[in-house]
Amino acid sequence: MGKLFGTDGVRGVANQYPITGEVALKTGQAVGIFTRESGYHSVVIGKDTRLSGDMLEAALCAGVASTGINVLQAGIIPTPGVAFLCAHLETVGAGIVISASHNPYEDNGIKIFRRGGEKLSDEQEENIENFILSTDNKLILNSVVGTITPLENSLKKYADFLLNKDAVKAIKRNSKKKLRLVIDCSNGAASKIAPMVFNNALFETQFIHHIPDGKNINDHCGSQHTEDLAVRVLKEQADIGLAFDGDADRLIVIDEKGNQITGDRILAICAQHAKQKNRLENPVVVSTIMSNIGLTQTLDSLGITHIKADVGDRKVLEQMKASKASIGGEDSGHMIFLNEHSTGDGMLSALMLLKVMSETQESLSSLSSVMNVFPQVLMNVNVDASRPDFMKNKVIADTIKNIEEKLGSNGRVLIRYSGTQPLLRVMVEGPEQKMVEAYCEQICLSIKENL
Repeated sequence: MGKLFGTDGVRGVANQYPITGEVALKTGQAVGIFTRESGYHSVVIGKDTRLSGDMLEAALCAGVASTGINVLQAGIIPTPGVAFLCAHLETVGAGIVISASHNPYEDNGIKIFRRGGEKLSDEQEENIENFILSTDNKLILNSVVGTITPLENSLKKYADFLLNKDAVKAIKRNSKKKLRLVIDCSNGAASKIAPMVFNNALFETQFIHHIPDGKNINDHCGSQHTEDLAVRVLKEQADIGLAFDGDADRLIVIDEKGNQITGDRILAICAQHAKQKNRLENPVVVSTIMSNIGLTQTLDSLGITHIKADVGDRKVLEQMKASKASIGGEDSGHMIFLNEHSTGDGMLSALMLLKVMSETQESLSSLSSVMNVFPQVLMNVNVDASRPDFMKNKVIADTIKNIEEKLGSNGRVLIRYSGTQPLLRVMVEGPEQKMVEAYCEQICLSIKENL
């Protein structure tokens, strides 16, 4: 495995292998066969706002329809919206999302959901990958072909799903005055649906970066670039700023003082509140190996078990199911509230956080003080596709070991290859910012010179 699928589907530069029309066609056929063998009759396809989305959608639709399976086109919709449709439309056996998440517009990707709105298992992913890569597929085509039909009101169906959540009812019930929001839609899939969910009946909301043109998705905006949002929150004296990524499955927030609050602290806030309200049936929270040491310390102090999964929301979900956890996520902004949805959902995460604010009547800066964040620096080193074992290089290994010894129990080093890009990610965590930056730069320099 791993020739096509990374930690979150297939991703790359649009119109270059593997994000080509040919691969998309075969992917559509593979998903069509998977759906047919599962006993269902339709596949739902959604996309974000990238220019290349239409090209890939056309190929995917043709591939699915050639297997006799019908296609329902959901149009521009967040990734968790497609997961929702997979779980709630009777005939749908799989969902495909055309998106490269937080990547620049030149990139694109293909994510696949199975019935119920969950990502594919490793085995299912491998079977689909093998079909796509095989040169002797024995695909028997006949005169029966599927239809390709736009799905009416796809955004309204998804918006209604979110607006019917208990979190929204709690916000209505507890807010003495409307919370003031500024929302950065990243010129992506949230641009049209965010005003439907965070509407004027519930909040006082202003939107920025919500006019996509096919090329401006994630362009100095959204969850990866919150500078504009922080300025606007302070200017408007808003209670909170919400930043989504291109496909709106991530959430990063800005507090009323202009400070950035990432996934770990959102998890800590929501877990603490759930525990205090006796809503955390099983006192377990799942995050990833990238999570800040401060999250572990906070959860320990609250009597909540902290389990760390491999990177990727799919791995987090696997651990959540195994440990019967209801809250999990990544510091990057993927949060999963398993009692509410089958996958990470940026807008749902925002509603869950807003519920805590409305029920406690506390500011976000006050709520976020539950967690002490250790300085953490993440740097990327460009690498080739061969992904050599860097720990076999003595100079690199000795550099890492030396820094780990200096940090001791007050920090850590974590180095891993990106699952979506040709990068080696170097993360160093410790008690002081300048120290952490220097250590991280030292490791990166050693890798560049010796790998």
